[in-house]
Amino acid sequence: MLWTAFLLGFLGAFHCVGMCGPIALAVSSSKRNVYFYHKILYNLGRSTTYAALGLLVGSIGFTLSLAGVQQIFSIAMGVLILIVALFYNKADLFLSVPALSGIILWVKKQLGRFIKAGGSFAFFATGLANGLLPCGMVYMALIAALAFQSPILGAAYMFVFGLGTIPLLLVMMYSGRVFSVQVRQKFQKAIPYLGVVIGILFIFRGLGFGMFYSPDLVVFDYGAQQFEVTLCR
Repeated sequence: MLWTAFLLGFLGAFHCVGMCGPIALAVSSSKRNVYFYHKILYNLGRSTTYAALGLLVGSIGFTLSLAGVQQIFSIAMGVLILIVALFYNKADLFLSVPALSGIILWVKKQLGRFIKAGGSFAFFATGLANGLLPCGMVYMALIAALAFQSPILGAAYMFVFGLGTIPLLLVMMYSGRVFSVQVRQKFQKAIPYLGVVIGILFIFRGLGFGMFYSPDLVVFDYGAQQFEVTLCR
């Protein structure tokens, strides 16, 4: 299901142009000599932060999977993705939560410091900090990563999500302006529909239809002992 991560990231980039576009443009114009690999480093920094977050939520999901609720958990996460997708336009209300305001302020300070700094690492570090900014698209992708209940798959899902955002942001970093507001809004309208599709896929996965890594719990008898093994198709 990694293709859903790339597609979610690609469509989400039309949202990123409005939210993170000013930061990307500031990175592009922060130095007299900004090379292509600097822009790649910035975007890879974002993807690395996303992967770290995916590793974290994947580890949480793995811990929960030890309780033997793999299928139920996948269904629950699918339903949660559906809810986020249906109320996607309200997702940014989380930005007003007091607990997040301090984090946002800290991240913005780091962004300003890294943008002004020199050296290749500054571009990568700016991307790392940028990846911590709250975003409705990231919320949806993290729920999907959590549903995999695997640190490796969670990290891979979020990294691919980050890769999906790179093409459009790279074009914007070179051209300054890619699409009009009206065009971006049309693409953003497709995001909730994609979220609904992803949510349904995870529900099907949890129902055990033999698709999309459907988790099955198999019990093996060995003498007087029983071993429970989770198999993913």
